[in-house]
Amino acid sequence: MHRKSDVPTPGESTHTGPLAGMRVLELAQIMAGPTCGMMLADMGADVVKVEKLPGGDDSRGYREPRVNGVSAPFMILNRNKRGIALNLKKPQGREILLRMVRDADVLTENYRRGTLEKLGLGYDVLSGVNPGLIYCAVSGYGRDGPYGDKAGFDLIAQGFTGLMSITGEPGRPPVKTGNSIADINAGILATVGIIAAYVHKLRTGEGQVVDTSLMEAGLQQTYWHAAMYFATGQSPAPTGSAHLLAAPYQAFRVADGWINIGGANQANWERIALVLGHPEWCADARYASNTARMENLDSLVQDMERVLIQYDQAHWLSAFDQAGVPVGPVHSIAQALSHPQAKARGMVVELNHPEAGLTQSLGCPVHFSKTPTQVTRPAPMLGEHTRELLTGYGYSQAEIDAFIDEGVVETPKASMAS
Repeated sequence: MHRKSDVPTPGESTHTGPLAGMRVLELAQIMAGPTCGMMLADMGADVVKVEKLPGGDDSRGYREPRVNGVSAPFMILNRNKRGIALNLKKPQGREILLRMVRDADVLTENYRRGTLEKLGLGYDVLSGVNPGLIYCAVSGYGRDGPYGDKAGFDLIAQGFTGLMSITGEPGRPPVKTGNSIADINAGILATVGIIAAYVHKLRTGEGQVVDTSLMEAGLQQTYWHAAMYFATGQSPAPTGSAHLLAAPYQAFRVADGWINIGGANQANWERIALVLGHPEWCADARYASNTARMENLDSLVQDMERVLIQYDQAHWLSAFDQAGVPVGPVHSIAQALSHPQAKARGMVVELNHPEAGLTQSLGCPVHFSKTPTQVTRPAPMLGEHTRELLTGYGYSQAEIDAFIDEGVVETPKASMAS
């Protein structure tokens, strides 16, 4: 069985995260796959982003917003990775990838089913080169079934999986979540699958296919709603910010904005009534139990907001906190990212990009006491580490120069000269 070399390639990450020593080739692009690669890289894996030619990852072309001409969406999802630009339609490009696969633990891709197979780079070929390879495919609907050949997009997945039917206010048109929840969750599921497969590989030496999709990532977000459908045969409708099982549990208007109040159990409801100065609500037949409150939700919200609108966020956050009621502000993105708690948890980090300059990015949301994550490398320029990587895989400078001349690979200098 082929064994990975213990000698690091030039520029390989040396930080001591829990996945230090894992080598990943990321052929995936845009969001779901790069989310997975970013998380693996943050946890210590050496992730090499293998970008297609011409143009690289499609998200490089997202025109706005840009920082000194560099795509902000691309930068935030591709930090901590090295980058090589490779034309897989050329025989030399495919040979380069196969050489890289020999020492890889993981390869990720999010092409349509059959795309890599047509290039002669399907799992059967790659696993023949490296039987220990973990091949992770993130697709629209999975690698089998009647929709196995269809492309996937977050918007389409949110509609397909019912998420748009439960999002927004009652009686309004379907609404997607403000974030790309299917894409991001698919990346997280891929990360979990890869790590599980890596544990198996460390025990047995065996690689395998890890297969997830935007469809499954969307359906996985519907646990409560699926439970209601399985129990009743009825599809839940949108409830705005309100919970579909408990009340009061939603956003409420106050004098200077909105707050969320979480009355998820009877004890919290009784505390809420006391804070609002209406202890009699606890015995009111309309509000005495969770079932009654759900049946009379409109009047409950109206009664509560008549009181809440009299004071501002700061007043109510303090009052509910002191009473032990779950409460929080409804922040803008700017407020959330600048909050002291987000900063204390390292969720905002700074990186110095060679073209964009000093930029900010989201930190890693997982923390380890013994093997901390690190965010130290900005997103690569297109082909930034091409020469470094090819040198590490045994190619001579003359061979690399020929590859550049023939359009097999690209480096930043070659890109800027064209």
